Amino acid sequence: MTHQELPSYDQAPAGALRFNTDSRKLEVYCGGPVGFGTTTITGAWYQIDSFTPDTATGGTRGLFVQGYPVAAPSARGNVIDYITISTTGDALDFGDLSNEAQQGGAASSSTRGIIVGGYSTQNLNNIDYVTISSTGNAQDFGDLSTARHAVGGTSNSTRAIFAGGTAPTIINDVDYITIASTGDAKDFGDLLDASRNTYGCASSTRAVYAGGTTPTVINIIQYFTISTLGNAADFGDYSTTRDSTDGCSNSIRGLFGASFSPGTSNTIEYITIATLGNSIDFGDRTVTQGYYGSTSSSTRGVFAGGQPSYTDVIDYVQIMTIGNATDFGNLTIGRSTNSGLSNGHGGL
Repeated sequence: MTHQELPSYDQAPAGALRFNTDSRKLEVYCGGPVGFGTTTITGAWYQIDSFTPDTATGGTRGLFVQGYPVAAPSARGNVIDYITISTTGDALDFGDLSNEAQQGGAASSSTRGIIVGGYSTQNLNNIDYVTISSTGNAQDFGDLSTARHAVGGTSNSTRAIFAGGTAPTIINDVDYITIASTGDAKDFGDLLDASRNTYGCASSTRAVYAGGTTPTVINIIQYFTISTLGNAADFGDYSTTRDSTDGCSNSIRGLFGASFSPGTSNTIEYITIATLGNSIDFGDRTVTQGYYGSTSSSTRGVFAGGQPSYTDVIDYVQIMTIGNATDFGNLTIGRSTNSGLSNGHGGL
């Protein structure tokens, strides 16, 4: 039999299959201007799953962590709440973080939730983790490269990325960790500009961040290829400048919700993660709040809390439709600047 050399990963034909030994998942190659390794090579590898998180775990669980509590807005919280995203109802107590803080970052795999940084009486560099399917207090994972708050987190099943923040000046640093291990974060690359309150969403291959403050409020949407290292590339623009919005996604569509500056809004916009382009109007939250947390399953995006009222409202949308949010329930305590994660978001 004549030996035939296989094509390199960046030259594979559309529809080619491979087994990724890092993630231990089968992947298919899709052609098009998606990027693999750099932003100039066409095509990308996408994971093939034979199950969904809902069937594998009995329902996708969402966690909301940290924040300014309504009972004492000058304090910070170590609260972890959880919900089952496929249902509706009030959040339940999960446990506590190692520090009371606000404006940290969060990311997750299908088993482990990661919470980083934040601000208490000073910027924090700690990384905590929890086992999402259980309840209990967070455990130490390691440290960020720089203590910071107002940091945005995204992840796929293997790697979490934490971008930007205030440390105490605004920075463009991007760190990453391998979620299944413990240890300190490592340098990934840089954002297009030094920015804070730049929050994101992800597919299994791509992390997308939107808006933020440089200190000027911006409308930039930028992205990274999660499996590589390197700087952000331009994705498109928001319809307006936005700060303190938050993102969630399934594997196809990313949602970015209401913002706090310039002027509090309740609008939700969406992108198609595998393409490039500007965001499009999706609908409205049930409340007009910024500085909230969000998370998602393969079907639902969920938003919780917010400022200026330090609300306890949780509402949700169906990600693949367009329309306004519906009431879900309430947090255990009203708060703002909290973060969300789940074991069934679009990066898994």
